[in-house]
Amino acid sequence: MFIVHHLNNSRSQRVLWLLEELGLDYEIRHYKRNLDMSAPDEMKRIHPLGKSPIVGVIDDSCRMTLVETGAICEYLVESANGRLGAPGDCESSQRYRQFLHYAEGSIMPLLFALLVVSKIPLLGVIAARKIRPMLDLHLDYVERELSERRWFAGDTFTAADVMMSFPLEAAAKWSGRNANRPATSDWLKRIHARDAFARALQKGGQYVLAR
Repeated sequence: MFIVHHLNNSRSQRVLWLLEELGLDYEIRHYKRNLDMSAPDEMKRIHPLGKSPIVGVIDDSCRMTLVETGAICEYLVESANGRLGAPGDCESSQRYRQFLHYAEGSIMPLLFALLVVSKIPLLGVIAARKIRPMLDLHLDYVERELSERRWFAGDTFTAADVMMSFPLEAAAKWSGRNANRPATSDWLKRIHARDAFARALQKGGQYVLAR
């Protein structure tokens, strides 16, 4: 049994989506962002960092609290006997591992930096000019990868696609950087059309990045 401490408009939407894809049992406990978009203090009572996603694991052999979306996704895949995990062939398997961690380790920091500096007058404009070319380098790389195969790891949908959803949704919403990247835009349309994605949206509530 999993308990998802779910913050609206956050990375934890990916966790709900993956749970729906895997058909695992879970319970949602909802939290609302403060007016400044920060997480409420009550989340710190669940985990010291007070950040979403937080997943509680409760079963006969293991009771723990998990944070970090990539680690959570890996644990959920293992709990589902490897379903939506690394494909069998070497190249697809390595792409799976790469994109599972690339989402938060490489592209998301640039998007977050762009979001932060966009709120700073004058100096923020200068900083954004330096960040956008770096972000475009990553988005062009992603576009090339998706031009060569249907999904990030290969021919089949995996948890790597779930992990990559938030940064690419954010790129489209916050920076409008996907207008001339048809393979990325097509991939976003396909993940948003999945039944499990729709079920996760219904259960998770407000999630502006899917619009």
